[in-house]
Amino acid sequence: METRVERAEAPKGTVTQRAIDQIKSMIGEGLLEPGQRLPTERDFAARLGISRNSMREAVRALTAMGVLEARHGSGIYVTQLEAGNLLETFGAVADLSPGPRLLELLEVRRVLESTATALAAARIDAEHLAEVEQHLEAMRASADPEEILAHDVAFHRAIARASGNESMAAILEGLSSQTLRTRVWRGYEEDGAFERTHIEHTRIYEALVDRDPDSAGAAASVHVAGVERWLRRQLDGE
Repeated sequence: METRVERAEAPKGTVTQRAIDQIKSMIGEGLLEPGQRLPTERDFAARLGISRNSMREAVRALTAMGVLEARHGSGIYVTQLEAGNLLETFGAVADLSPGPRLLELLEVRRVLESTATALAAARIDAEHLAEVEQHLEAMRASADPEEILAHDVAFHRAIARASGNESMAAILEGLSSQTLRTRVWRGYEEDGAFERTHIEHTRIYEALVDRDPDSAGAAASVHVAGVERWLRRQLDGE
């Protein structure tokens, strides 16, 4: 009977979306807390006024988003809602993006990288600064493109963590790993790219050492903009 009412009132997708929104609202209002077990499927569906099928679809969608998790033999739980888990889907989408969309992601990364690096310049401690320096030196010492690029990613990851903003660091983690292939193309196809990249990284590091947020943010923006310009030229067929 309940299913017939749903079909008459709204498409199934609309009912499922309403359930997703209701569950998210309950979490946002503290009615469901991180780590809390959800009621049984039957009870929760009745509480929300939807069918068990719609309830199941809503739970499946929220699980894919990293909001809920299924524990075998135990039930469905709210996750700890950590930024890295919640943004995992975003990273997967970014990984599949075609050239024009990848360019958009680089534009986003340039803004966030600049902000995170500026914050890091104001907040970085000795341990994180030493980690940044370690990856910088490893890039300088290596002639292996893959090794250089691995330390490149780690260099930016350490800075993002030093910003003190976990959500921003999680977003940048996805953007940096997805744009890795762009830096690989640039490194193999553009003469002197690794040398210029090292100079740019050195400027970022020196601004961090000086605790200069303005210079750090500007240096990071220039660094990502170089990759952005290169990709734009490739897309324009130059």
